[in-house]
Amino acid sequence: MSNTGTLEAEEAKAGAMNTADTTEARRVMIKSQLRTSGVNDETTLERMRDVPREDFLPADKAPIAYIDRSIPLGDGEAMAAPLFYGKLLVEAAARRDDRVLVVENGTGYLAELVRPLVGSLAVTQPTDAAAGKVEGEGDFTLVLIDGAIGQLPGSLAERVADGGRVVGGLVLRGVTRLASGRKIAGRVAFMPLEDLGIPVLPAFAKPKGWSFP
Repeated sequence: MSNTGTLEAEEAKAGAMNTADTTEARRVMIKSQLRTSGVNDETTLERMRDVPREDFLPADKAPIAYIDRSIPLGDGEAMAAPLFYGKLLVEAAARRDDRVLVVENGTGYLAELVRPLVGSLAVTQPTDAAAGKVEGEGDFTLVLIDGAIGQLPGSLAERVADGGRVVGGLVLRGVTRLASGRKIAGRVAFMPLEDLGIPVLPAFAKPKGWSFP
């Protein structure tokens, strides 16, 4: 069965969900998707327990909010699987004194997860971030990318503070991986951490023949 067919089947099976259903769905998500995959940080689990995924999806996608894979939303946008957000938050280890930029993928979910954990938060869309159109002044100590990128544009790297972190997905040789980067001596160097199914952000596609350093 195709991914589209599978998603349609999940949606039909789930049907309408009430508050009690979604609370239980988040409990099951934490137990069966996050903890079993090594996401045990209590702050991360608390945020993912408290923020309903369905609130950030169109009504017709809400019944499949807690499936273990990405949910396509059209126009290149998607909500990634819960495991991606759990792993990303653990790796980011956001602090109260962080100035954070979230590059969203059309839902606002990641920004809501991290909002109460940090000192300040700015949000931008992939096309704006790729073009260097990031509102606000000053540099960011933490950049979170809600998707996988082929390259980090120089204009965005310039907004990362020296010693600042960038956490998100990378596309390496056709495989999406969770990765963490740090800016040292004016350059952001990434370290791939593990393979994960992560929606790709077309705005950050690498030119043909280009390879990630």
